Amino acid sequence: MLSRSVARISVVVPASNRPATLGACVEGIEAASRPGDELLVMTEPGGTSPARLRNVGAMKATGDIVVFVDADIVVHQDAFDRLRAAFDADPTLVAAFGSYDDTPPGGTVAMFRNLLHHHVHRSAAGPATTFWAGLGAVRRRTFLAAGGFDDRRYPRPMLEDVELGLRLTDDGEKILLIPEVAGTHLKTWGLRQMARTDVRDRGVPWTRLLLERRRAPAVLNLGWRHRLSALSLFAMPVFAVLGVLLGVAACAALFLGLNSRFYALLVRRMGVARGVAGIGLHALHHVLAVAALGLGVVAHLRRSHALPRPTPLDARLPEPHPARDRS
Repeated sequence: MLSRSVARISVVVPASNRPATLGACVEGIEAASRPGDELLVMTEPGGTSPARLRNVGAMKATGDIVVFVDADIVVHQDAFDRLRAAFDADPTLVAAFGSYDDTPPGGTVAMFRNLLHHHVHRSAAGPATTFWAGLGAVRRRTFLAAGGFDDRRYPRPMLEDVELGLRLTDDGEKILLIPEVAGTHLKTWGLRQMARTDVRDRGVPWTRLLLERRRAPAVLNLGWRHRLSALSLFAMPVFAVLGVLLGVAACAALFLGLNSRFYALLVRRMGVARGVAGIGLHALHHVLAVAALGLGVVAHLRRSHALPRPTPLDARLPEPHPARDRS
């Protein structure tokens, strides 16, 4: 039995234009054991960015801890209990986040994407230098003082949570990745959407952010396995052009070996046929990441200066109307 927390919990759900998954998301929050002291579903017509909606929700919240839950995630029943326990156990902990579970619905691309996220987060449990706002919690006072999510830099879903995590850890704050804090992701993915996300919304902003910071942390999808996988994948056609078939075979074996645990997960959850398709999607994921690297370098060189850090949040920002507020 997890101990009772004395901290007040506010749950914030950014739900611009009320997506079809919102009902299931709210039902999951309310069905959780001790679902939170306050639920704020932040809506605003016109596609307002999740970064801004989360900021406004956090400003409106009255809790000591703000838990962000994306509107397409159904949290597990014990998710909030686990977050409470983590903050109660460590007063120096400023933020914590979880993971998608390994039972995602949807087609091949959706299952691949969600299982990739699950595998990466499961493999990196413990202290983190980044943050994930899909299912993540932060001490409200620190969040507001840090300026919250940078909604000027990220006007659509991009890397606002990653950038916040890097900013917090730069300031010496402690963040923890707790994979057992889990939820089911209901988002449907298509191949075109995957490519657009990998390049425009992830790869290019990642590259620009890292070039501004002038260092690349070896965490999550920037770990050594990811980098070596990309290198082995792109070495294969070079060896093929040179006619070095042994080199092609060695690179293919290295790529499969580096990711064998993930591919075993794909086969277990998706079956053999779709699991093999998932391996192809994983290779495409790396190709897109390298393409985004080049585009990101160009975008970085075209920017004349780095954007300043966000200023601390205050109550002067206009507030979208909360669809649901339970105290």
